[in-house]
Amino acid sequence: MFVPAIWLLYQVGTEQFGPVPLGGMTYWSGVWATAILLLALAIAPALTIFRWSQLIIVRRMVGVTALAYTIAHIVIYFALRFWNFASIAHEMVTRLSLILATVATIGLVALGATSVDAAVQRMGAKGWQRLHNTVYVFAALALIHYLLSPDIYPEQYLMSGMFFWLMVWRALNRRGQGADVRTLAMLAVASCLFTAFLEAGWIWAYHGYAPSGTLGDNFTLDLGISPAWQILALGLLITFAAFTQQALRPRAERFDARKIG
Repeated sequence: MFVPAIWLLYQVGTEQFGPVPLGGMTYWSGVWATAILLLALAIAPALTIFRWSQLIIVRRMVGVTALAYTIAHIVIYFALRFWNFASIAHEMVTRLSLILATVATIGLVALGATSVDAAVQRMGAKGWQRLHNTVYVFAALALIHYLLSPDIYPEQYLMSGMFFWLMVWRALNRRGQGADVRTLAMLAVASCLFTAFLEAGWIWAYHGYAPSGTLGDNFTLDLGISPAWQILALGLLITFAAFTQQALRPRAERFDARKIG
């Protein structure tokens, strides 16, 4: 959880962010805040697919860390704007990107404030869970905030594809298919296509570039490994890991039975 902060400090110390380091810090602190929020959402699939039950211990820690990076992102942004609160307040009520970011931040603060055991006891398990299920909405708002950036960044679509995978997996898991290898393989392909078409459609709608050109770049390696290819590779890696674990599990269970016998 400290690695992104260390990386940011290293980038500043080695002048990798150029003459205005606050600009790079603002961007990358936001990226890391969103990435860690997605990591918190990825714990449930890891628990189910890989049976890593001990991850439940750190889920709350990861979520609170995402909030900490979000607050750091806001503080750095304020510094970039020279602490001109009048200008900042005007932007926060007139720019859609910042309106969404403000709502997401308020929501994450509420979730962070109710992360303690006392809040669970006071609200009741069902009420607490209902409140904390809103994290999916706040994560979506954070991603839209990122997509509304004036420039084009591959991380926008990479994390959007990850979010799509995480949300669809939850729907599949409710139907008892969260660890099914064939379902995971199809989800990997669907997430890849979603990422490719989202990138093409968003860049066309927001920046005016022809979708055919973006799609062509997505499915070639001429410009490097596109977010769509990365999502496909990640999804297939998860599928392969699930297949391997399920193939080895009966063998391990038979071995344990022989030891008991």
